Order: sequence, then C-alpha cells, then structure tokens
Amino acid sequence: MFYQMEYLTKYPKTMYLPNGLVEKIQTDTKNGVEQLTLIVKKNIDDLLKIFVNEGFTKVKFEHKKPFQIGNGLSLKLNKPWELHVRLVDMKKGLIAIYAEVEVSRDYLQHLFSQRTPVIYEIANLMKKYEVDYKIWNNRIRKYAHKILDNYKIKLDTQIPVFAWKPMIFVISTVGIIYLWKYIHTV
Repeated sequence: MFYQMEYLTKYPKTMYLPNGLVEKIQTDTKNGVEQLTLIVKKNIDDLLKIFVNEGFTKVKFEHKKPFQIGNGLSLKLNKPWELHVRLVDMKKGLIAIYAEVEVSRDYLQHLFSQRTPVIYEIANLMKKYEVDYKIWNNRIRKYAHKILDNYKIKLDTQIPVFAWKPMIFVISTVGIIYLWKYIHTV
C-alpha cells in the first residue's frame, strides 16, 4: 500500500531563559531544528508504564544514545508516521526524554526519510499524567523558562512510501513460481 502524507507540528522557536535572556532555537537545512529535551524527575518504571499505557511499544533495532535506558519506544501515528522516544539517564534522579517523528519502520523510506525532533507531543503526555517537566537546551546548557513563539513544521514523504513486508511476500511468491517453472523444465 502506498501513502504520501504530511505530518504537521509546532516546535519552540524562541525561549525566554530564567536569567532574563532570550534564545532562538537554531535551524539548518540539513538537520532541521536543534534537539530540545524534556527533563523529568520520575522513576523509570513509572515513566515506562505511562508510555505503555499510551500504546508505545519497544523498538527492536535502533541507534542508541549514550546512557540510554533500555530500548527506545515508538507509537504509530497517522500512516506512515511514528513517534520515536528514547529515555536517557541524566543522573541525580533525572531522565531526559528525546522524541522525534519519522516515517514508520514498516516502510522502506524509514531508512532515508526526513525526521524531526518534537517536544509538545511528549509535554502534553506528561501533563496528562501530572509529571513535572522542564525543557532543556543542551547547546546553551539551560532550561527554558517560557516559550515565546513556535516554528510550524511540516514533514512530507515527498514520494509515496512503500510497505516492505508485503514486498517480501510478493518477491518470495514470484521466486517460488520461477523456481518451480525452472525445476519442471530441466
């Protein structure tokens, strides 16, 4: 099945810092927006229960971040998108939550498609479960005191995405037919 859809989100653009300074989130054409992180002070088991209750499942194959706790988690969104979350131990009882939206692993385009960090999707989830959080900018090594405005981000698959599992079935079936035909003509 082919899907060509877009994913719309917003992402902090300008942050007001506790010291009264204003900081703009950096962007570039290659990497998109810089990664912001949600920092929570929560027991890892309780945090994992929240994600599982919301339908997240463990990711089997991924590039792990340094100090990552276990496997990443993913949640299927509107086809073909998924939300990928990694939990990282920050010591002192703090856990960093890295999140991004990407084309699902069910599609070939997952390997080379555009992905973007997200923050509000996870912030809303933390609010729902009454988990206090702060938004951390690692580049400037400070928490955001307040978000002043946002980028509007649109992810687009550019070309239709291809589910790889049905392709394996079709290729296998065609291969078996040709093998059968070859064996019977020899």
